[in-house]
Amino acid sequence: MLDKQKTNASFIGFAGNIGVGKTTFTKLLSKNLQWTPYFESVTDNPYLNDFYDDMKRWGFNLQIYFLHKRFQMHQKMSRSSIGVIQDRTIYEDMEIFARNLHQLGKLSSRDWENYRGLFSVMTSYLKKPDLIIYLRAETDTLLSRIKSRGRNYERSIDPDYVQTLNLSYDRWIQSIADETVMTIQTDDFNIFEDTGKFEEIKTEILERL
Repeated sequence: MLDKQKTNASFIGFAGNIGVGKTTFTKLLSKNLQWTPYFESVTDNPYLNDFYDDMKRWGFNLQIYFLHKRFQMHQKMSRSSIGVIQDRTIYEDMEIFARNLHQLGKLSSRDWENYRGLFSVMTSYLKKPDLIIYLRAETDTLLSRIKSRGRNYERSIDPDYVQTLNLSYDRWIQSIADETVMTIQTDDFNIFEDTGKFEEIKTEILERL
């Protein structure tokens, strides 16, 4: 028997690579559960176009922008009295994107250490998600989805960059895998057509909370 009061005030964070379907999952699940969705700041992001043209020049700026916006969003979600669902967690900003840029040589050690320190201080004030749902797909699937959605700033994405992010996600999830993490393989799952599968996923999510 599900604890309705608990699940109604739960905090779910979707995690996953570019193009994996986080926004779609967030929209459909929040509508189904009548919870509040919170979406990543993408269309109004002033750095994305510049970043994909020159990652080394704009990587630090982009990461600070995302950290700023995600922190504001996280604070608002933490004050909510009803269930909330987040499209990408704040933890991915450091563990996946900033770390990956540093490892690729596109974020200096000085900027990486500065960013890590700021991230650590900011997240120490935040409530952690009750459940992180890792949406996973193979790199070829991600590249196909990225191409099909046709966002201008994504046209220049290097396939190798997407692959390195995928590897980073797998390592991160393995390092935190416990009862607060749920993984969904999405390669062969059409969320709009496979309604039975979606209902199974929703039931499992609620049971884990």
